[in-house]
Amino acid sequence: MADSTPEGDQTSVTEEEGTRRDFLVLAAGAMGAMGAVGVVWPLIETMNPSADVLALASTEVDISGISEGQAISVMWRGKPVFIRHRTQAEIEEAQKVNIDDLSDPEADEDRSYKGKWLILVGVCTHLGCIPLGNKLGDPKGEYGGWFCPCHGSHYDTSGRIRKGPAPRNLEVPEHNFLDDTLVKIG
Repeated sequence: MADSTPEGDQTSVTEEEGTRRDFLVLAAGAMGAMGAVGVVWPLIETMNPSADVLALASTEVDISGISEGQAISVMWRGKPVFIRHRTQAEIEEAQKVNIDDLSDPEADEDRSYKGKWLILVGVCTHLGCIPLGNKLGDPKGEYGGWFCPCHGSHYDTSGRIRKGPAPRNLEVPEHNFLDDTLVKIG
């Protein structure tokens, strides 16, 4: 018996089967990709910092109680941060320094806020000691700033290295003043 289906109809059936097959392959591939993302996403998410680590990423400090000439230390990311309300004499001393004479040249204006506020990470850049000079009665070194007794690094009133083995100035952490009495570090 002869095939009653015209040749043109058989071609459309074959194309239709190919189209259906292509759709099933694409749908299966999409489902497989979604499954892979469902497995990989939680693994990547575990690498994000936890809430307690994110809480340490920044800290807000009320500076309204710091009198002129006074300094405090706060902890940020496990490091001491020195916040000093500088006197006019300290500001003038820091600004009159010839930047070309410094081993790590940096202008005082780039390190302080409105001249009077200086915020520094209190870790010596030589071997990671904590310099003295933030507390009343601490030795402040030859330049009136901070002194690291471990190896004799002297920092000026802008936290710049002036004498000793430290290769760099005390670090100025990322910070911004939310208002005149509140600073956010980090």
